[in-house]
Amino acid sequence: MSGPTPMMLGSFAFEAIGFGFNGLQRRVQTPWADIAVAQTLNQQQWTGPTSEEVTISGVLFNEEFGGQDSLDGIIAAANAGVPLMLVSGSESAGVIHGLFTIQGVSEERSFIDHRGAPRKNSYSITLKRYGDTGGGSSFFKPIFDLFG
Repeated sequence: MSGPTPMMLGSFAFEAIGFGFNGLQRRVQTPWADIAVAQTLNQQQWTGPTSEEVTISGVLFNEEFGGQDSLDGIIAAANAGVPLMLVSGSESAGVIHGLFTIQGVSEERSFIDHRGAPRKNSYSITLKRYGDTGGGSSFFKPIFDLFG
């Protein structure tokens, strides 16, 4: 690994040098349903969270710092349909965000050299929280499942 690791997706480390990222967007859907009421404004009832999406964006300079192998590994995990654990923070204050599925990866390869290899690769990874399929809704369930 090269330098600090501020975030990991499964076994893929986003590092300070190499496979880094420069932006993260998060979108949480928590809709309210309208309930029709006669002769007044509709009332609303909270229906609970329906989805959480995270988009990670970054730029690779593979020739100078590497990182393309990690991006290719994330694409392979997406093609295999494997949910991955998203963790951020430091060794002393890490945050487990839970399991996420990879919804898509986009790349924009530019500054192509004489061998046909890109010197710059801008990427975006779209994730969606993997819903709890069991009866209970425990934040720690994915961790407990690892230990049987």
